[in-house]
Amino acid sequence: MSDWYEIVRCVEPLEDVPLDHALVRDLQRAREARADRCSDTVHFYTPTFKSFQSSEISGCGKSVWPAVSTTAGDCKLQCDHCKAKILESMIPARTPEALWRVVNEGIADGARGMLLTGGSNHRNEVEYGPYYATIRRIKDEFPDFRIALHTALVDEDIARCMEQSGIDAAMMDVIGAQETVTRVYHLRRRVEDFERSLEALVATRMKVVPHIVVGLHYGRLLGERNALEMIRRHRPDALVLVVVMPFYAPVKRPFETPDANAVGRFFLDARERMPDFPLLLGCARPPGTTKARIDVYAVLAGLDGIAHPSDGIVELAARLERRVRVTPACCSIAVGDEVMALDGDGGGLEVDLDTLLAEEHAQRRGVAPGRIPVVTEVADGGCGR
Repeated sequence: MSDWYEIVRCVEPLEDVPLDHALVRDLQRAREARADRCSDTVHFYTPTFKSFQSSEISGCGKSVWPAVSTTAGDCKLQCDHCKAKILESMIPARTPEALWRVVNEGIADGARGMLLTGGSNHRNEVEYGPYYATIRRIKDEFPDFRIALHTALVDEDIARCMEQSGIDAAMMDVIGAQETVTRVYHLRRRVEDFERSLEALVATRMKVVPHIVVGLHYGRLLGERNALEMIRRHRPDALVLVVVMPFYAPVKRPFETPDANAVGRFFLDARERMPDFPLLLGCARPPGTTKARIDVYAVLAGLDGIAHPSDGIVELAARLERRVRVTPACCSIAVGDEVMALDGDGGGLEVDLDTLLAEEHAQRRGVAPGRIPVVTEVADGGCGR
């Protein structure tokens, strides 16, 4: 197989991205060693919580899969990486009646599903109790409307209430370090509470999609590998990896930008420990060159899906002879905005790998914006230009 480091350098938007040559070599060797157990498909998708467009992929608009908060911008925890600011951009629905109205207006505007979330109480619980009957009404009235719920911490009874209300996908952050729970989340709960919550959710019929926030402990890795082991024990439907974006961190407790090479090593560990399990890179990660480096490592590690890929990442995947599918959020199905491409083959557009270079070159000259360019296979490993 051709040298992956050189293949990355063949992709114009990635040719100057600084990479750890040794890490790239290790990722290639690991991929070659598990070739018979690897999926050859990578899904690129565009969650519509925020607008997105690259030189390779166009988004499909924020109205298709809106984010709704039952508490508007309020949250008791005020975690150091967020300070509840993430909630402020979401559509508020402070009452069940408001949620019903928001959903009906959204469907009239083309929405096919939503992320439903809210701020936590002091125990990291979102108080959805008053909303379950309305959620059930929404699912009965609009059975094709998909609801992905950020659960926070739950017990068995709460998990069953979520299931009975008709929630399609349950998503929660899994934290593996007690120090992070205490210091970053300001939470008097144990790491074991996160595992018990995951266990309760997996016992339901909902699709369960936990998240690991890489670098959550002020920008450095601390409990991520323990969180990975917790998820391995309970085998949910998929795992989404995101990288902390501490834009709202307090001055007295600043976050560092996570080291992209350390993130890449974690991707390698996750893929090695869970070789046949759906692993995805969610839309949250630091911008700029760091994002490009992280995205390269995600493709090389063999992750199954990447949200909001950097320029050149689609081309890189195709050059590595992976089957490329592009799935806009408007084709979302049952497992939430971050794993929509995994449940069957009907949710994505398979890219024609025979037409890349002409379209890509035209795209970079400003011709035909919004296309989805791909690459032709280059047998000798050269750039093919």
